[in-house]
Amino acid sequence: MTDVKWLARFPLAMGRVVRLLARDFGYFKSVKSRAPRDQQDQEIPWFTYPALECVEQWDLSSKRIFEFGTGHSTIYWSRCAMEVVGVESDPEWAARIEGRVGANTRLLVESDKIRYAKRLMEEGGDFDVIVIDGIKRFQCVDPAITRLRPGGVIILDNSDWHERSAARLKASGLLQVDMTGMGPINPYTWTTSFFFHREFNFPSREDRQPRHGRGSLPYDEEVEP
Repeated sequence: MTDVKWLARFPLAMGRVVRLLARDFGYFKSVKSRAPRDQQDQEIPWFTYPALECVEQWDLSSKRIFEFGTGHSTIYWSRCAMEVVGVESDPEWAARIEGRVGANTRLLVESDKIRYAKRLMEEGGDFDVIVIDGIKRFQCVDPAITRLRPGGVIILDNSDWHERSAARLKASGLLQVDMTGMGPINPYTWTTSFFFHREFNFPSREDRQPRHGRGSLPYDEEVEP
């Protein structure tokens, strides 16, 4: 009898899950456009949704960001960070992105695979957020560790595919937090990993953290008298 009741509720539950992905996360928009976009049709990083929920809670208005590999994430960072620098190996792709970012963003084109990872070391100053999401990811790890500002974070996307890179980042003393789940476009799960400096303390965009996530129940525990 219990199984029969569960089966009767299954279509309703599945309908809610589909609406959650389609309406709240914008998954269907991303599949249709073949581009990582949110429910408002704005560009977002091609990270897992759990990772995106975390990033979107941070106030990045005073932060410097460096990206290995540019794209829709660069457009997203350009909207919310103080300064963005990205290195891209594909000149045609860089040209497409360059016209869609603000004056706070610089794109470096480097097709030489040996010099690619070294471009970070040629930039002045350290960075609060360093994203490793392009070519030669393992070669990008040590420059990222060296140029990460105290209190910052390194983001390694597809970390489940890049075991050596993840292990090297963790061995450097950074705190590893893995965000596995669905994300834009893809019909499978993957992992976006954060490697936090031990002094990490980015301010929040909102008065509370964590905020209620997309599709969550807006519940708060009762305040004790």
